[in-house]
Amino acid sequence: MIIKDEFLGRIRKIFGLNLYEAKVWTAILSRGVSTAGELSNIGDVPRSRTYDILESLEKKGFIVMKLGKPIKFIALKPDEVVDRVKRNLVLDAADRSKRLDKLKGEELMKDLSNIYVQGVKFVEPHELSGALKGRNNIYNHMDMISRGAEKSITIVTSEEGLGRKFEALKETFEKAKKKGVKIRFAAPITSKNVKVAKELSKFAEVRHASNLDSRFVLIDGKELLFMVLNDKEIHSSYDLGVWINTPFFAQTIDKMFDASWEKMTPLNKMKL
Repeated sequence: MIIKDEFLGRIRKIFGLNLYEAKVWTAILSRGVSTAGELSNIGDVPRSRTYDILESLEKKGFIVMKLGKPIKFIALKPDEVVDRVKRNLVLDAADRSKRLDKLKGEELMKDLSNIYVQGVKFVEPHELSGALKGRNNIYNHMDMISRGAEKSITIVTSEEGLGRKFEALKETFEKAKKKGVKIRFAAPITSKNVKVAKELSKFAEVRHASNLDSRFVLIDGKELLFMVLNDKEIHSSYDLGVWINTPFFAQTIDKMFDASWEKMTPLNKMKL
């Protein structure tokens, strides 16, 4: 049975399978019921690996082992497999979340934190920088540095970005506000995002920025995370951010922004 690499690639990505698992699963789907030896030949998978692969697929809910000899395996309907995979993902995510929450109070976490603190002592300031690929990674890092803010969070974003940041970081901003952190948002305010802007104004000062064609986050005048591409021209997976921890440069950006901030229109003075 010949299956195109592109098709196998999509199966692997969507269902979280490795190459051999994808090959064996498509092989058993083509037969309905089959032995390990037959699936090895059909799927072009090493015979020595086939039973391990089938055991893995069975645990993941893709197939069922048939009673009797020789041992055979039964394919399940793809619709049923999708439902099982979804249920398993939810259960696995809940279990992982509980374990991670529990870890925060354990001795292991303290040991890991001590190792990090000791390691940071040997890091030069210019080494505290990095590139972040993909919007999810960028927002995760944005969340981290925002949670560490002590004095101020300044965010310049696009029309669409205002809504994205509200959805992704609302809780973080609310907690920062309660800590006394000053939060400022600058973005083009239009009829499309004015509702989001009003929601943000409950814990941040929001102003209309018509001439700032950029996206960045500035924390305490020390840390700067800026995006290097136009979010209207790229897919979120290809978004690129650069993070630097340098008060020398960040403070300069902060002062330049302050001058622009005074010229922006406050949300409560806009007519939309």
